[in-house]
Amino acid sequence: MGSQKSPGGSGGGEKPARSEDGHKCCRFPLLIALLQLLLGISTAVVAFLMTTISPSLLARETPHWAGIILCVVSIVGFVLYCITYLPDERTSMQFVIKFLYFLLCSGGLVISILVIAFQGHHYSLTNGFMCREVGEDCVCMLEPEDPIARTFTYAQVSDCSAVTSTLMHYYLLQMVLNLAQAIVCLLGAFIMWKHRYQVFFVGLQMGSPTSQHWQKA
Repeated sequence: MGSQKSPGGSGGGEKPARSEDGHKCCRFPLLIALLQLLLGISTAVVAFLMTTISPSLLARETPHWAGIILCVVSIVGFVLYCITYLPDERTSMQFVIKFLYFLLCSGGLVISILVIAFQGHHYSLTNGFMCREVGEDCVCMLEPEDPIARTFTYAQVSDCSAVTSTLMHYYLLQMVLNLAQAIVCLLGAFIMWKHRYQVFFVGLQMGSPTSQHWQKA
């Protein structure tokens, strides 16, 4: 009779530990989601501030869309934090949310890299501008001596320092914010991949058919 209680006692001790491990694993992305939300809001706010300089700025110069997308990614991360954890992903909702979060983090990484490239291009372009005020607009050229040089007109900009100084600082700030976004999205995608697949491959290498080794697969 005493020998029958020990397996039950050990099994009862293993289940809370196993449940606690899974609980921690699914709760960890909360920090990632919070960072994504803060960075997304910051990117969108800076982009909207850039639009106040001139309505002539293109959407790729004011990447508010990148910030909004990252906010959506963070919302999915919060949903992942709130759903009830079940081992082996027995609910379709859990699997779909985790897979969607992985895809959105991967997409956020690509978008952030694109924004960095756009902002870097416009920064280097603006750095070589020669600007002058024409009425209520600011007209800039890369080579004023060239009669066929491309002209950039910023409407409703009476002071060209807003383009040659303020706008350039916004470009730099966007590059820094999106670099942080790319790192956070990469980390979020890596956490999802590690939790779903790395443990699975470890189980394959162990080659054990018992449920204890395959519980996290």
